Amino acid sequence: MTRETPLLDAVRVPDDLRRLDQKQLRQFADELRSETISAVSVTGGHLGAGLGVVELTTALHYVFDTPRDRLIWDVGHQAYPHKIITGRRDRIRTLRQAGGLSGFTKRAESEYDPFGAAHSSTSISAGLGMAVARDLAGGDVRVICVIGDGAMSAGMAYEAMNNAGHLKSRLIVVLNDNDMSIAPPVGALSAHLARIVSSNTYSRFRRLGKRIAEALPRFFREKLKLTEEFARSFWTGGTLFEELGFYYVGPIDGHNLDHLLPVLKNVRDMGNGPVLVHVVTQKGKGYAPAEASADKYHGVAKFDVVTGKQAKSTANVPSYTKVFANALIQEAEADDRIVAVTAAMPGGTGLDRFAGRFPDRCFDVGIAEQHGVTFAAGLATEGYKPFAAIYSTFLQRAYDQVVHDVAIQRLPVRFAIDRAGYVGADGATHAGSFDVAYLSCLPDFVVMAAGDEAELMHMVATAAAIDDRPSAFRYPRGEGVGVDLPERGVPLEIGRGRILREGTKIALLCYGSRLSAGLTAAEELEAHGLSTTVADARFAKPLDTDLIDRLAREHEVLLTVEEGASGGFGSLVLAHLATAGALDRGLRVRTLTMPDRFIDQAKPDAMVADAGLDSAGIVTAAFAALGRDAAVTPLRA
Repeated sequence: MTRETPLLDAVRVPDDLRRLDQKQLRQFADELRSETISAVSVTGGHLGAGLGVVELTTALHYVFDTPRDRLIWDVGHQAYPHKIITGRRDRIRTLRQAGGLSGFTKRAESEYDPFGAAHSSTSISAGLGMAVARDLAGGDVRVICVIGDGAMSAGMAYEAMNNAGHLKSRLIVVLNDNDMSIAPPVGALSAHLARIVSSNTYSRFRRLGKRIAEALPRFFREKLKLTEEFARSFWTGGTLFEELGFYYVGPIDGHNLDHLLPVLKNVRDMGNGPVLVHVVTQKGKGYAPAEASADKYHGVAKFDVVTGKQAKSTANVPSYTKVFANALIQEAEADDRIVAVTAAMPGGTGLDRFAGRFPDRCFDVGIAEQHGVTFAAGLATEGYKPFAAIYSTFLQRAYDQVVHDVAIQRLPVRFAIDRAGYVGADGATHAGSFDVAYLSCLPDFVVMAAGDEAELMHMVATAAAIDDRPSAFRYPRGEGVGVDLPERGVPLEIGRGRILREGTKIALLCYGSRLSAGLTAAEELEAHGLSTTVADARFAKPLDTDLIDRLAREHEVLLTVEEGASGGFGSLVLAHLATAGALDRGLRVRTLTMPDRFIDQAKPDAMVADAGLDSAGIVTAAFAALGRDAAVTPLRA
């Protein structure tokens, strides 16, 4: 092939890539980068991380025998180039779309995805499990884990490395260092040293030296070990990883194929024991707008490739995240004991705004939700008022800390749970499905959900006022419903809901984000002659039992509506009604929740409709409860 002949078109799977001459890989990587940019400009998604690993992705698939060799991408949103190489290029422009490719690695999608990853810091644990399974079966496959430096801020990564060092299984970990600046400058010298220390000659010499040292008296053994460690750490770094039992190689330039390929070949052919290859890359590499603004191009909307300009929302309504941040700032201005904690998501949770106003009272603990929750608990013991702003799906990672370190000790940590409910393009792994169920079962926990953005402001104020027990309030992703906002939030009466619309036949008891859909459904039901009450529960715990009893007593049908999994608000209401004897009196109750399955990526509205939680689904459920035909037409203005 000539330089002008496209190479990417000839590569459908990694076997095709491995047929290329090594000299052609630079051109191939350039084409792969262009294709990644082009695809993400159409779909939106995580751009910067993928561009940073184009050369690394090329080199890994060229050197290793994938899919026989197991290649695990931590987090997964850096895997777009990997998807293009592994037989999915023809569908890459369906990325994160309904019925299309997942935005993360997914076992059900491809044999080249041996482990699904969408959160963080799981690759080494999973990879070690695969390596041990290989050893037990007497196999010889190689296991390679690619983990970003941000993911190395999570304790799970170090737990896995400590275990790997103990087991001494053959495992290759590639540390993609693109942000932490933990590496000394890379270049020709460091690449030369990396090639030396990863070579069979050096590793054999090192093993021979260890055997000789073992025959010496203990004093000389320890002196030789310290001398060798000092020499290697002086030239290459990596003492921490060596202490964990890994053979450290690096740092090397992750964009220089002439540096990457010989080192990867060397570690591929090494003997037993875990190896860590330290690769330095740049987020957004090769696309100027992404290089200049790595944070803004971490996750992008659709954009113009030439200008880099991203499509913007035309909505004039503020997002729930922004409303939360502004409300918290207001409370913090009035109370200097209020502090905020985030786990590597200051922008996503709005706490970057809080940090701009109160830099000394905002703490980003990294991808370390477990530590973040217990850190907040420690703050609470000393009289401070911590707000832990964590996505619903990520708070799952710290559930033991929520139970053991917060709830049992009745510490007033306040959990601001963002992205509660369906989240659209990020799919099932990022949906906030379970927080109501896993928090409302905890004794003395106040659990709230905002029906609109004004209610969110009131719940921030409520949480700030609760000083004798833990509390949580959930709110969805995206813009609010457009209600008028108060000057400042006002604390709510704990455990009291509200009625927004009075009726006589059907009662819709909404919890959280489905309130607006409930109001729309009530209009449709009224048009069909069904008088409908709409109530906003506000609290899952403590329940407003007086409100529930009234709705049960005065209506034929009671529907609870929540954008959460079964076992949450509806289950609590059912348990109360059963205890109160309301079910014995013929009340027809239906609990509308997320279905008992994971829903893949789609537009948020489509996911809600699929779950039967939109206004049409509520109307259908009401008719079904009455035993009537659910074929209704939408209300027209």
